[in-house]
Amino acid sequence: MNITMLTVSSKGQVVIPAEIRKQLNITEGTRLASYAYGDMIVMKIVRLPSEEEFEQALSDAQSWAIEAGLTENDINDAIRNVRKKKREK
Repeated sequence: MNITMLTVSSKGQVVIPAEIRKQLNITEGTRLASYAYGDMIVMKIVRLPSEEEFEQALSDAQSWAIEAGLTENDINDAIRNVRKKKREK
């Protein structure tokens, strides 16, 4: 693993080195999620799934729900409960 030192600009910006951008196919407009973990900053590429990937994930979730014995009402109740908890905060 090559370590590259980055410098923070006066506006709080850093430049991702070209080698890393090429390796990870990061281009203009690529979305990154970031969070602090201890004294580290972690960044993760956020990509929307393709239509095929989305359909597969949906199919997998539906299969799991059927195997778990969940009904549509169970899912709707779970969503309502989460929304209620968020409103109470």
